[in-house]
Amino acid sequence: MPNALDEARRELALANRIVANEGIIDAFGHVSMRHPENQNRYLLSRSRAPELVTPDDFIEYDLESQPLRDPGVGQYSERVIHGEIYKARPDVNSVCHHHCPAFMPLLATGTDYMPVFHLGAVGGIRPPFWDQRDEFGDTNMLVVKPEEGASLAHALAKHWMVLMMRHGVTVAGTSVKDCVFRSVFSARNAEYQVRALTIGTEIATLSPGEAKLAGQISSKTTGLMRSWEYWSMRVANKAAAPASVASKAGSSRTKTSRMRSKASPKRAAKARRRR
Repeated sequence: MPNALDEARRELALANRIVANEGIIDAFGHVSMRHPENQNRYLLSRSRAPELVTPDDFIEYDLESQPLRDPGVGQYSERVIHGEIYKARPDVNSVCHHHCPAFMPLLATGTDYMPVFHLGAVGGIRPPFWDQRDEFGDTNMLVVKPEEGASLAHALAKHWMVLMMRHGVTVAGTSVKDCVFRSVFSARNAEYQVRALTIGTEIATLSPGEAKLAGQISSKTTGLMRSWEYWSMRVANKAAAPASVASKAGSSRTKTSRMRSKASPKRAAKARRRR
């Protein structure tokens, strides 16, 4: 029988690699999940780039964002984002915090996120903004204090996404796969929305009814698993690519070496005739 915690670690490691591979997260940002066997704990990687995260990197935290034991490695400073949301929202089982470039124009201008295509409905209509400065004054913009994480969780409320002014985005999901789906397609929507705004005409956004129905695509169709399978394949292909390229390069070098070896007697004969 597969161990539930081991399976969870593998899924979460893949989730981190997917959001990195899809351009949602770079060296900064993180994806967590609620512990599969204990609602009062969650799993979050040690401090490293998400694209490099492995199942062995996860640290187990309580909802106060304290590790159950000294991990002996660096930890993400913004882990309270995850702990405070899990504390406030029992229905949330995964959280992604990112700084996707597609969102930055909206976050810099305070422009509402609006779904402009059906899959963008996963971000909701006008999800809330949270401005750290309003409550905590000037900071380095990192969410490191429990009270800051609690304020962010309060702003998220019953929504699935909260926009953090001049900072990034935090997305919640009912599962790891759901959280990744929301993170990827809300980012795609933000990109399309910003592009549409540059045209200068009125944007045709989804109606509340359309957004409600389209928002169920991930849960009522095969869309969620189809997307997860596709993203997983892209991660696997990327992981295999360097070895493949190296193999081709090695084969090319060997071929060139053989050609030179075969050609060398002829070159030697010509050199003798010239002498």
